[in-house]
Amino acid sequence: MLKLPFFLLIIYTLFSSHLNSQNLNLNIYGENDHETKIIDSLNYLKTHSDYLSIKTEVDTIQKTLFKLGYIENKLETITKINDSTFTALMRLQKKYDTIYIYYDKTDVDERILGLVSEEVTDDYFMLPINETESALNLINSKIAAQGFPFTTLKLSDIKIKDDSNLQSKLIVSSSSIKRHIDNIIIKGYENFSKSYLKHYLKIKPNETFSIITIKEKTKLLNQLKFAREIKSPEVLFTKDSTTLYLYIEKLKSNTFDGFLGFGTNEDTNKLEFDGYLNLNLNNNLNYGESFNLIYKSDANDQKTFRANLNLPYLFGTPIGTELALNIFKKDSSFTTVNQTARVYHQLNAKSKVYAGITATQSNNLLSESTALLIDDYDTNFYTLAYQFTNFKASNTLFPINTSIYLEGGLGKRKFTGSTEKQSSAHLDVFKIFNLNQKNSFYMRLNSSGLFSDTYFENELLRFGGINSVRGFEENSLLATFYGVINTEYRLQLNNNIYIHSIIDFAYFENKITIQKEKLYGFGFGFGVLTKAGLLKFNYANGKAENQQFKLSNSKIHISLVADF
Repeated sequence: MLKLPFFLLIIYTLFSSHLNSQNLNLNIYGENDHETKIIDSLNYLKTHSDYLSIKTEVDTIQKTLFKLGYIENKLETITKINDSTFTALMRLQKKYDTIYIYYDKTDVDERILGLVSEEVTDDYFMLPINETESALNLINSKIAAQGFPFTTLKLSDIKIKDDSNLQSKLIVSSSSIKRHIDNIIIKGYENFSKSYLKHYLKIKPNETFSIITIKEKTKLLNQLKFAREIKSPEVLFTKDSTTLYLYIEKLKSNTFDGFLGFGTNEDTNKLEFDGYLNLNLNNNLNYGESFNLIYKSDANDQKTFRANLNLPYLFGTPIGTELALNIFKKDSSFTTVNQTARVYHQLNAKSKVYAGITATQSNNLLSESTALLIDDYDTNFYTLAYQFTNFKASNTLFPINTSIYLEGGLGKRKFTGSTEKQSSAHLDVFKIFNLNQKNSFYMRLNSSGLFSDTYFENELLRFGGINSVRGFEENSLLATFYGVINTEYRLQLNNNIYIHSIIDFAYFENKITIQKEKLYGFGFGFGVLTKAGLLKFNYANGKAENQQFKLSNSKIHISLVADF
């Protein structure tokens, strides 16, 4: 006798969950085919889990129709056809296209209304019905940006004006007290430079409070190497004060960069080494300052020492200064010393303009009889420059997406009692074109020129190597003008490893030797982000235009950029 009830219990258990989870179908119809087509165009949800979901969807459709101008739409019935199907009948009635909104001039500025409406009078402004909600949101945000963050807008007394238009009244509710930033509190990185806060982010006490504007400004922190935003700004309102909280984190921004290069000497067939050290110290004093030190020694018995000091926002002003010293020694032939002093103004988070002076002194270390093209000289150049840098902090392998540096200079060279006018130009631009998440294309254009009636060998431009046309020894090429195009196709295997091609092209002129030549560099490389830093490996082979490829001309460059 117990077997039958037990069997029925098993059947109920197996099938009850299926029965309880049965989907319900909803179909909404208009009064005619035209109205039904309009309703279908709203792409409403037709499958529901229960009747409450059906009722909610019908209410949502009614509100959507109201925003489209069918303010008289009416739900006639919701009918159950069978256990799984419901139908709803709606009458859309007449559609209204435009609404006349009457307002009080003391509540809202006509200039704000002009942002959303093409017809604004002293009493009303007109809007298409379907744009009303977005227009009111924009008006509300503009009023809030004027220091009234608690403003609310609503339309009242909505009624029919004529056959195709509605009219209503705009009600603006806001506090009569205009809010200003009274206090700024930084959390996380309490020693963040106040000058950067004032001149870089352009956030300072007593300015009109606008949370939207502040959030846009704090995004600029991602353009800094030494700080980032870790949380959106927050605000504490009291009866008579407004306190702004900024959440900033200090980042490791010091870098140590070095590389080791080696190749075979064509004359001696011996292995030769070259390399350099590059030390960058950033924001160690919490002023946003930076110090760069480079020492380079290569296989051609050339030594370079370069030091650069950058001091932003001097004495709390928008003006910064940059001081540089560059010493170059060519075996026992000559030495050249460059001293540069520049001031700059940060136009915005990405752009700077510079003005400065560069003094150069070069000394011939050989006797005149053996060095007719090398001579003692002094120059003074007045320079103007522009710099644009766009950081992409989310990419640890390639943090700079775009960089532009343009510089021009005018000066005079003094030698053996005579003076000669000279000019110079320099352009360095690169851009990363992101094809997708893993594939990108890197392109760089680097060009410099010295323009003069006569030239000395010890004032020529020097290029070639890992930071120029790859496949050639460091600074082994002399020119009065050169242009280099570097290209890389990069495949990012993961967040820490990438491989790339090397295709370089260069053109240079040397007016001393009456030389015009094209150069090519081909190869490959990879980069690995390790705990010590970014390790780079490049293998490149360089050749002149009318020269055959030789494996012995290949150069291997290894570098490590370490953050600390």
